[in-house]
Amino acid sequence: MKISDYELLIKLDEIGTIRGTAKVVLISQPAVTQRLKYIEEYFGEQIFLRTAKRLKLTPAGEIILSHAREVIKREEELLNRLAQSSEEVQGTLSIACSSLISQRFLPKILGEYTTKFPKVAINLVTGISEDIRQDHKKYDVCIIRGEKLKESACVRLFADPLYIFDTEPFPDDEVKKRPLISFKSDDSMHELVENWLYYHQDSIKTIKTMTVDQIETCKQFMKQGIGMAVLPKSVSDSMMNEYPHLPLMLDGESVTRDTWVCYQEESKQLPQVNHFIDALTSTKFL
Repeated sequence: MKISDYELLIKLDEIGTIRGTAKVVLISQPAVTQRLKYIEEYFGEQIFLRTAKRLKLTPAGEIILSHAREVIKREEELLNRLAQSSEEVQGTLSIACSSLISQRFLPKILGEYTTKFPKVAINLVTGISEDIRQDHKKYDVCIIRGEKLKESACVRLFADPLYIFDTEPFPDDEVKKRPLISFKSDDSMHELVENWLYYHQDSIKTIKTMTVDQIETCKQFMKQGIGMAVLPKSVSDSMMNEYPHLPLMLDGESVTRDTWVCYQEESKQLPQVNHFIDALTSTKFL
Protein backbone atom coordinates (compact mmCIF):
# COMPACT_ATOMS: atom_id res chain seq x y z
CA MET A 1 0.00 0.00 0.00
CA LYS A 2 1.17 3.50 -0.87
CA ILE A 3 0.57 6.64 1.16
CA SER A 4 -1.47 7.95 -1.78
CA ASP A 5 -3.83 4.95 -1.44
CA TYR A 6 -4.49 5.81 2.20
CA GLU A 7 -5.01 9.47 1.24
CA LEU A 8 -7.52 8.38 -1.41
CA LEU A 9 -9.54 6.43 1.18
CA ILE A 10 -9.71 9.49 3.41
CA LYS A 11 -10.86 11.68 0.50
CA LEU A 12 -13.53 9.15 -0.47
CA ASP A 13 -14.84 9.19 3.08
CA GLU A 14 -14.76 13.01 3.32
CA ILE A 15 -16.41 13.70 -0.06
CA GLY A 16 -18.70 10.68 -0.13
CA THR A 17 -18.78 9.99 -3.87
CA ILE A 18 -16.36 8.51 -6.39
CA ARG A 19 -17.24 11.20 -8.91
CA GLY A 20 -16.62 14.05 -6.47
CA THR A 21 -13.37 12.52 -5.26
CA ALA A 22 -12.11 12.07 -8.81
CA LYS A 23 -12.72 15.76 -9.44
CA VAL A 24 -10.80 16.82 -6.32
CA VAL A 25 -7.79 14.50 -6.76
CA LEU A 26 -7.64 15.25 -10.50
CA ILE A 27 -7.80 11.70 -11.84
CA SER A 28 -10.56 10.00 -13.83
CA GLN A 29 -13.57 8.40 -12.20
CA PRO A 30 -12.69 4.91 -13.58
CA ALA A 31 -9.16 5.30 -12.17
CA VAL A 32 -10.56 6.04 -8.68
CA THR A 33 -12.88 3.03 -8.96
CA GLN A 34 -9.98 0.80 -10.01
CA ARG A 35 -7.75 1.98 -7.16
CA LEU A 36 -10.51 1.43 -4.62
CA LYS A 37 -11.02 -2.08 -6.01
CA TYR A 38 -7.28 -2.78 -5.62
CA ILE A 39 -7.29 -1.50 -2.01
CA GLU A 40 -10.30 -3.64 -1.11
CA GLU A 41 -8.67 -6.68 -2.69
CA TYR A 42 -5.46 -5.95 -0.78
CA PHE A 43 -7.27 -5.99 2.57
CA GLY A 44 -9.75 -8.67 1.51
CA GLU A 45 -12.62 -6.55 2.80
CA GLN A 46 -15.27 -4.26 1.38
CA ILE A 47 -14.49 -0.75 2.63
CA PHE A 48 -17.46 1.25 1.36
CA LEU A 49 -21.13 0.49 0.71
CA ARG A 50 -22.39 2.24 -2.42
CA THR A 51 -25.70 3.89 -1.47
CA ALA A 52 -27.85 6.20 -3.59
CA LYS A 53 -26.65 9.32 -1.74
CA ARG A 54 -23.05 8.63 -0.74
CA LEU A 55 -20.42 6.06 0.14
CA LYS A 56 -20.78 4.62 3.63
CA LEU A 57 -18.06 2.86 5.58
CA THR A 58 -18.50 -0.80 6.43
CA PRO A 59 -17.39 -1.95 9.91
CA ALA A 60 -14.17 -3.23 8.31
CA GLY A 61 -13.89 0.07 6.44
CA GLU A 62 -13.99 2.03 9.69
CA ILE A 63 -11.04 0.01 11.00
CA ILE A 64 -9.10 0.44 7.75
CA LEU A 65 -9.80 4.18 7.60
CA SER A 66 -8.62 4.63 11.19
CA HIS A 67 -5.43 2.81 10.22
CA ALA A 68 -5.07 5.03 7.12
CA ARG A 69 -5.25 8.19 9.22
CA GLU A 70 -2.68 6.82 11.65
CA VAL A 71 -0.30 5.88 8.82
CA ILE A 72 -0.51 9.36 7.28
CA LYS A 73 -0.05 10.99 10.68
CA ARG A 74 3.07 8.91 11.40
CA GLU A 75 4.44 9.65 7.94
CA GLU A 76 4.03 13.40 8.46
CA GLU A 77 5.62 13.20 11.92
CA LEU A 78 8.59 11.34 10.44
CA LEU A 79 9.00 13.87 7.63
CA ASN A 80 8.79 16.74 10.09
CA ARG A 81 11.40 15.20 12.40
CA LEU A 82 13.69 14.74 9.42
CA ALA A 83 13.02 18.33 8.39
CA GLN A 84 14.04 19.62 11.82
CA SER A 85 17.27 17.62 11.76
CA SER A 86 18.19 18.58 8.21
CA GLU A 87 19.99 21.72 7.10
CA GLU A 88 17.82 21.72 3.98
CA VAL A 89 14.20 22.86 4.34
CA GLN A 90 11.89 19.91 3.63
CA GLY A 91 8.97 18.04 5.21
CA THR A 92 5.22 18.64 4.91
CA LEU A 93 3.43 21.98 5.15
CA SER A 94 -0.34 21.77 5.65
CA ILE A 95 -2.29 24.94 4.90
CA ALA A 96 -5.98 25.82 5.21
CA CYS A 97 -6.74 29.03 3.36
CA SER A 98 -9.73 31.28 2.79
CA SER A 99 -11.03 30.89 -0.78
CA LEU A 100 -10.62 34.60 -1.53
CA ILE A 101 -6.98 34.62 -0.44
CA SER A 102 -6.25 31.36 -2.25
CA GLN A 103 -7.60 32.82 -5.50
CA ARG A 104 -6.18 36.32 -5.26
CA PHE A 105 -2.83 36.08 -3.44
CA LEU A 106 -1.77 32.53 -2.59
CA PRO A 107 -0.68 31.34 -6.07
CA LYS A 108 2.14 33.90 -6.25
CA ILE A 109 3.21 33.35 -2.63
CA LEU A 110 3.23 29.56 -2.97
CA GLY A 111 4.94 29.76 -6.36
CA GLU A 112 7.85 31.71 -4.89
CA TYR A 113 7.92 29.49 -1.78
CA THR A 114 8.05 26.18 -3.69
CA THR A 115 10.73 27.55 -6.00
CA LYS A 116 12.85 28.40 -2.97
CA PHE A 117 12.02 25.20 -1.04
CA PRO A 118 11.28 22.52 -3.66
CA LYS A 119 11.53 19.62 -1.20
CA VAL A 120 8.61 20.79 0.93
CA ALA A 121 5.39 18.84 0.29
CA ILE A 122 2.35 21.14 0.30
CA ASN A 123 -1.05 19.95 1.58
CA LEU A 124 -3.59 22.67 0.80
CA VAL A 125 -7.28 22.97 1.64
CA THR A 126 -9.36 26.01 0.67
CA GLY A 127 -12.82 27.07 1.80
CA ILE A 128 -14.76 29.62 3.81
CA SER A 129 -13.16 30.79 7.03
CA GLU A 130 -15.99 29.44 9.19
CA ASP A 131 -15.26 25.86 8.05
CA ILE A 132 -11.51 26.31 8.54
CA ARG A 133 -12.06 27.47 12.13
CA GLN A 134 -13.82 24.22 12.99
CA ASP A 135 -10.89 22.08 11.83
CA HIS A 136 -7.98 24.47 12.41
CA LYS A 137 -5.99 22.02 14.55
CA LYS A 138 -5.53 19.77 11.53
CA TYR A 139 -3.27 22.31 9.82
CA ASP A 140 0.13 23.90 10.38
CA VAL A 141 -1.06 27.28 9.11
CA CYS A 142 -4.55 28.76 8.73
CA ILE A 143 -5.23 31.89 6.66
CA ILE A 144 -8.68 33.17 7.57
CA ARG A 145 -10.90 36.22 7.20
CA GLY A 146 -12.88 37.96 9.92
CA GLU A 147 -12.12 37.16 13.54
CA LYS A 148 -8.77 35.61 14.48
CA LEU A 149 -8.54 32.13 15.96
CA LYS A 150 -8.65 31.77 19.71
CA GLU A 151 -5.92 29.73 21.43
CA SER A 152 -3.61 30.30 18.45
CA ALA A 153 -0.80 32.68 17.61
CA CYS A 154 -2.22 35.10 15.02
CA VAL A 155 -0.74 37.87 12.89
CA ARG A 156 -2.96 40.27 10.98
CA LEU A 157 -1.86 40.29 7.35
CA PHE A 158 -4.04 43.19 6.20
CA ALA A 159 -7.32 45.03 6.71
CA ASP A 160 -9.49 44.84 3.60
CA PRO A 161 -11.88 47.84 3.19
CA LEU A 162 -15.41 47.06 1.98
CA TYR A 163 -17.26 48.94 -0.78
CA ILE A 164 -20.79 48.78 -2.11
CA PHE A 165 -20.99 48.70 -5.92
CA ASP A 166 -23.79 49.11 -8.43
CA THR A 167 -24.27 49.94 -12.08
CA GLU A 168 -26.60 52.77 -11.02
CA PRO A 169 -25.47 55.92 -9.16
CA PHE A 170 -25.80 56.45 -5.40
CA PRO A 171 -27.88 59.66 -5.15
CA ASP A 172 -27.40 62.12 -2.29
CA ASP A 173 -30.98 63.40 -2.14
CA GLU A 174 -33.13 60.26 -2.25
CA VAL A 175 -33.32 56.72 -0.92
CA LYS A 176 -31.73 54.15 -3.22
CA LYS A 177 -33.84 50.97 -3.43
CA ARG A 178 -32.15 48.04 -5.11
CA PRO A 179 -31.68 44.27 -4.74
CA LEU A 180 -28.57 43.16 -2.86
CA ILE A 181 -26.42 40.32 -4.20
CA SER A 182 -24.32 38.55 -1.58
CA PHE A 183 -21.86 35.68 -1.84
CA LYS A 184 -21.34 32.67 0.40
CA SER A 185 -19.19 33.70 3.35
CA ASP A 186 -19.11 33.30 7.10
CA ASP A 187 -21.47 35.03 9.52
CA SER A 188 -19.03 37.81 10.42
CA MET A 189 -19.03 39.15 6.84
CA HIS A 190 -22.83 39.20 6.68
CA GLU A 191 -22.99 40.90 10.08
CA LEU A 192 -20.68 43.70 8.86
CA VAL A 193 -22.89 44.33 5.83
CA GLU A 194 -26.19 44.12 7.73
CA ASN A 195 -24.90 46.46 10.45
CA TRP A 196 -23.79 49.04 7.88
CA LEU A 197 -27.11 48.84 6.01
CA TYR A 198 -29.00 49.31 9.28
CA TYR A 199 -27.20 52.59 9.98
CA HIS A 200 -27.67 53.77 6.38
CA GLN A 201 -31.31 52.79 5.83
CA ASP A 202 -32.19 56.46 5.33
CA SER A 203 -30.18 56.43 2.08
CA ILE A 204 -30.05 52.76 0.96
CA LYS A 205 -32.73 50.08 1.26
CA THR A 206 -32.49 46.55 -0.08
CA ILE A 207 -35.72 45.32 -1.67
CA LYS A 208 -34.59 41.70 -1.82
CA THR A 209 -31.41 39.69 -1.35
CA MET A 210 -29.89 37.12 -3.69
CA THR A 211 -27.15 34.79 -2.49
CA VAL A 212 -24.68 33.19 -4.88
CA ASP A 213 -21.93 30.66 -4.24
CA GLN A 214 -18.78 32.60 -5.12
CA ILE A 215 -17.55 36.16 -5.02
CA GLU A 216 -16.79 36.16 -8.76
CA THR A 217 -20.41 35.22 -9.52
CA CYS A 218 -21.52 38.07 -7.26
CA LYS A 219 -19.35 40.52 -9.22
CA GLN A 220 -20.70 39.37 -12.57
CA PHE A 221 -24.32 39.67 -11.42
CA MET A 222 -23.64 43.22 -10.23
CA LYS A 223 -21.97 44.11 -13.53
CA GLN A 224 -25.10 42.99 -15.38
CA GLY A 225 -27.20 45.47 -13.40
CA ILE A 226 -29.06 42.84 -11.35
CA GLY A 227 -28.36 44.59 -8.06
CA MET A 228 -25.85 46.04 -5.60
CA ALA A 229 -22.93 44.06 -4.16
CA VAL A 230 -20.66 44.63 -1.18
CA LEU A 231 -17.13 43.61 -2.15
CA PRO A 232 -13.71 43.84 -0.48
CA LYS A 233 -11.10 46.08 -2.07
CA SER A 234 -8.78 43.10 -2.63
CA VAL A 235 -11.04 41.76 -5.38
CA SER A 236 -12.60 44.96 -6.67
CA ASP A 237 -9.85 47.58 -7.05
CA SER A 238 -10.01 47.25 -10.86
CA MET A 239 -13.73 48.19 -10.73
CA MET A 240 -13.25 51.50 -8.93
CA ASN A 241 -13.11 53.54 -12.15
CA GLU A 242 -15.87 51.62 -13.93
CA TYR A 243 -18.81 51.42 -11.52
CA PRO A 244 -20.53 53.71 -9.00
CA HIS A 245 -19.49 52.75 -5.49
CA LEU A 246 -19.32 53.92 -1.89
CA PRO A 247 -16.89 52.95 0.86
CA LEU A 248 -18.55 51.36 3.87
CA MET A 249 -17.97 53.83 6.73
CA LEU A 250 -19.16 53.86 10.33
CA ASP A 251 -18.35 56.67 12.79
CA GLY A 252 -15.87 58.08 10.30
CA GLU A 253 -13.90 54.83 9.97
CA SER A 254 -13.75 52.27 7.16
CA VAL A 255 -15.55 48.98 7.65
CA THR A 256 -12.87 46.38 6.98
CA ARG A 257 -12.50 42.63 6.76
CA ASP A 258 -9.31 41.49 8.49
CA THR A 259 -7.16 38.66 7.17
CA TRP A 260 -5.10 36.63 9.66
CA VAL A 261 -2.44 33.97 9.57
CA CYS A 262 -2.89 31.67 12.59
CA TYR A 263 -0.77 28.80 13.84
CA GLN A 264 0.27 26.92 16.95
CA GLU A 265 3.56 28.16 18.43
CA GLU A 266 5.08 24.68 18.38
CA SER A 267 4.43 24.39 14.63
CA LYS A 268 6.66 27.42 14.04
CA GLN A 269 9.62 25.32 15.19
CA LEU A 270 9.36 23.44 11.89
CA PRO A 271 11.55 25.25 9.33
CA GLN A 272 9.07 24.80 6.49
CA VAL A 273 6.28 26.36 8.58
CA ASN A 274 8.45 29.20 9.86
CA HIS A 275 9.60 30.13 6.35
CA PHE A 276 6.05 30.10 5.02
CA ILE A 277 4.81 32.36 7.82
CA ASP A 278 7.71 34.71 7.07
CA ALA A 279 6.70 34.71 3.40
CA LEU A 280 3.13 35.67 4.33
CA THR A 281 4.01 38.39 6.82
CA SER A 282 6.50 40.00 4.41
CA THR A 283 3.96 40.15 1.55
CA LYS A 284 2.32 43.49 0.68
CA PHE A 285 -1.30 42.52 0.03
CA LEU A 286 -2.93 45.87 -0.70
